[in-house]
Amino acid sequence: MTHTINDDCVNCGACAPECPTNAISEGPDKYIIDADNCIDCGACADVCPVGAPRPEGDQK
Repeated sequence: MTHTINDDCVNCGACAPECPTNAISEGPDKYIIDADNCIDCGACADVCPVGAPRPEGDQK
């Protein structure tokens, strides 16, 4: 399993420096998590002010 970033992302960048595998990069409208590098640690979700990173399949 991996985390993905839903459309609630405000493109603030708080998540990227917290990722221990550098799996998060800036996209045109929101940040993107590279599923091949994500280890599903949840560090990104812990710092996100809007709760945009969620486990894959839980994008409510």
